[in-house]
Amino acid sequence: MSSLRQRLFLLALPARLRGHSAGLPPMTLERSAASTGRTARRPERLLLFFFLLSLPFVNPWVRGDGVGYYAYARALLIQHNLDFTADYQHANARFRELRLDANRRPLPDFRTSTGHLDNHFSIGPALLWAPALAATHAAVLLARALGSAVPADGFSLPYRLAMALTTAALGFLALLLAFRIARNYVEERWALLAALAVWGGTSLPVYMYFNPSWSHAQSAFAVALFFWYWLKTRLQRSVSRWLVLGALAGLMIDVYYVNAVLLAVLLPELLQAYLAVFRAAAWRDLATLLAKEAVFAALIFICLLPTFASHYVIYGSPFSSGYIPLHFWYWKSPYFAQVLFSSNHGLLSWTPLIALSFVGLLLFLKRHFATGFPILLAVLLFYYIIASYPDWDGISSFGNRFFVSLTVFFVLGLAVLLEEAARKFRSRAFPLAAFSALLLCLLFWNFGLMFQWGAHLVPPRGPVSWSKVVRNQFFVLPRQFSSNLSEYLFHRRRMMNGIEQRDAPERHPQDQR
Repeated sequence: MSSLRQRLFLLALPARLRGHSAGLPPMTLERSAASTGRTARRPERLLLFFFLLSLPFVNPWVRGDGVGYYAYARALLIQHNLDFTADYQHANARFRELRLDANRRPLPDFRTSTGHLDNHFSIGPALLWAPALAATHAAVLLARALGSAVPADGFSLPYRLAMALTTAALGFLALLLAFRIARNYVEERWALLAALAVWGGTSLPVYMYFNPSWSHAQSAFAVALFFWYWLKTRLQRSVSRWLVLGALAGLMIDVYYVNAVLLAVLLPELLQAYLAVFRAAAWRDLATLLAKEAVFAALIFICLLPTFASHYVIYGSPFSSGYIPLHFWYWKSPYFAQVLFSSNHGLLSWTPLIALSFVGLLLFLKRHFATGFPILLAVLLFYYIIASYPDWDGISSFGNRFFVSLTVFFVLGLAVLLEEAARKFRSRAFPLAAFSALLLCLLFWNFGLMFQWGAHLVPPRGPVSWSKVVRNQFFVLPRQFSSNLSEYLFHRRRMMNGIEQRDAPERHPQDQR
């Protein structure tokens, strides 16, 4: 953006907002001494240390929705086509029974008009796994040439481990980016505490470690990367930067289609830029702005070509997704309250930590309106989309898994709330200790609920009984936790087989959505 456009853009702001205009280019808000050099790297090293400690919890498991996501990567890498028959035959029992007959042949109902098997899951996660899986495939082929018996079929452990480790790494990068963004607005300790709390107190760890073949940790990364770059380039976005932003937006949508609504963060800045241009009659700047936006849209389209191409092959149309048609969605009567508070995977009832993040986002809006308003607009639109979706509960979901995409905003909101609350105390040490203790309680609650959900002590689908949840937390978990943790770490295959056997008997047609 030219210097003239920068001045016009700031002049277009209401007078009461000009004092908050520092919120526009947040990357200039670095806490200079605290945010550079060796001191700044300490929290990041601590985050990396915790990530490395967490790697034993990575579960190289492909099941449920993850079968569809992983099938794109495996079929293209090994078979060089989009025939998912082998993937569905290797799937977990619940996934298979909906799509295959007793002889493990695909059911006719799951053939599309092009003769392919239905796979409405996005191709984006496969694009992110591709480098690691390609390297793994080369290594397996080399090992086989040297006498190894490891199958080079995409199903064996090296492939699944590469996929799972990549997912965990992407989830970690989402948290790292969120920490760096939050550090621009609050003291570093609150940004660090918020990142650690969201890491352990939301649905993210389930999809970062336990179900890594699903798309949610990858979506958290793609959204965080787009948001980080949007902030970094907000007032000085050349054509090349619009190209990069468009590519990141395309990736974000490739990974998770509903992420498209997060492009709403651009709307306020574009509206104010147009107002500034028209007020100043700067028509040359108008042409430049339109050209940059055209470049941005073109890059989004180009980066969505893998999605369009896969849809064309599978469904015969680049714009057919296989999901529930939009005219069946509840646009006029969204499930606003249920999405947040239902025992059927309500966002706040299952992961109450996020309620604190929402409060923090409102405080952020007050502090930095020019940045906070676009964020809040995007988050509310995302909430409306999920509340309008017929399967708003996520069917088989820990908490409301759709909102894992918003991890970066949860970290930012929680960090702002912690700093704002800390200002009420004269002591610097007491609020840190008190807030750490509170967040630790929420983390222990979340760990216990994750354990109950993963071990099927509560139903993985549908509503739960909160009285049973509380009873399990205090009376069942203390007896079972250590033995189950040991089994998860050292006898995981046996444990996963047991979970699948408990999950298999009932037939849920709605699982296919």
